[in-house]
Amino acid sequence: VTGAAGRIGRVVHRGLADRGHQIIAMDVAPADDVRHVDVRDTAALVPLLRGCAGVVHLAANPNETSFEEALDSHLRLTHSVLEAMLAAGVPRIVYASSNHAVGFTPRVPMVGAGTRHRPDTFYGVGKAACEALCSLYADRHGLAAVCLRIGTFADRPRTRRDLSTWLSPGDAVRLVEASLTAPAVHFSVVYGISANARAWWDLGPARRLGYRPRDDAEAFAAPILATAETTDDRIQSRHVGGPFAVHATANDAEETAR
Repeated sequence: VTGAAGRIGRVVHRGLADRGHQIIAMDVAPADDVRHVDVRDTAALVPLLRGCAGVVHLAANPNETSFEEALDSHLRLTHSVLEAMLAAGVPRIVYASSNHAVGFTPRVPMVGAGTRHRPDTFYGVGKAACEALCSLYADRHGLAAVCLRIGTFADRPRTRRDLSTWLSPGDAVRLVEASLTAPAVHFSVVYGISANARAWWDLGPARRLGYRPRDDAEAFAAPILATAETTDDRIQSRHVGGPFAVHATANDAEETAR
């Protein structure tokens, strides 16, 4: 598990270990139960990966950055991991993509995983590019690849948008485990959300991998819906990417209206 010292990385690597998987947790950031490894160093990564059944690649800068930083943090970093996997004979990658790879997709009753890339940020561009890179390695080298378009990963939903896009910690572990163990995978893109009653991202492809989410944001809905809907709530509900999927001119108009 790369990026194992991060917010989702800590949950995933410990959760997989609790389920009986043998885990090599690594991160460039120091942590007590994580090996200090710079995964940009392909040569250093190869011996650690030998004998592994798969890589859960979570390492990346989780914030919006410049184009150059996004290129390094996403595309070059993922390329290094994929090359190390080939050299070490690791057959499968589970890649932490993001809903921001399709963030400018307008809200419809159900957004499919096959929607075209419509990134809302350079972060989203990096994720979209890495989905394409994983597809290349699946087709050219025969790696099995599952790209997870992760939604709102948090202990609980806190906004109206979260009621649709929430991914609970427990379901995050269940989703990654299903992606690691599903048979006959070539290349799949799936949405990473819980079994939310208000979901508008299609969970069908993830369920076909064996993902069985147990949590539903509806359990937290009452206090969220008890407050008046705001302009921010309406903006966040228009596109997959929420507040990041706002045209500059539209954003200016909203600010003027306020």
